Amino acid sequence: MTTTAVLEAPAVGRSDDFRRRLLDGLAASIEERGYRDTTVADIVRYARTSKRTFYSEFATKEDCFAELLTSNNDELVEAISAAVDPHAPWHEQIRQAVVTYVEHIDERRAITLSWIRELPALGEYARPTLRRGFSRLATMIVDLSANDGFRTAGLPPISHAIAVILVGGLRELTAQTMEDGDPAGDIIEPALAVSLALLGPRPTV
Repeated sequence: MTTTAVLEAPAVGRSDDFRRRLLDGLAASIEERGYRDTTVADIVRYARTSKRTFYSEFATKEDCFAELLTSNNDELVEAISAAVDPHAPWHEQIRQAVVTYVEHIDERRAITLSWIRELPALGEYARPTLRRGFSRLATMIVDLSANDGFRTAGLPPISHAIAVILVGGLRELTAQTMEDGDPAGDIIEPALAVSLALLGPRPTV
């Protein structure tokens, strides 16, 4: 019955559907056993498809992993951008951004930790995915610091370099919090303190 349904399904969008199922399958396996112990067989089992389908979409498990993390990162940026009111006072915007970040990672703890710890372990292969993820998050922070709420407070946009420092520190705090099994909410107050210091009024030296 399942085979007949697949054969009769419209060809348009079928590949995208399979690709999404495979990404979801990898995500489910990472949540259960971690990326390192996940095999292609695990992915297709969760996706309820075949290895043949997997290899028609991805050359390797690493390719599937990179796309999953890129998609997750894009969703994070979109969620934060949608949650922040650009006309709100600047410090309220920062709280909105931090709380949304924490809510997102708390729903995807294993995937978030694999992004921080296991992706870099792939070496040169992982560099483009890492750089893209860092760049998107840093650019979002720079853009946030240039909106109406910040301009009204007389605050200039932060530099990309400072945004990268903020992203890097937040990633490491996130990883340590998750590795220790602590609540993701524990990140909020220290993340707020650092973000307010970096994006707020600049000290005069």
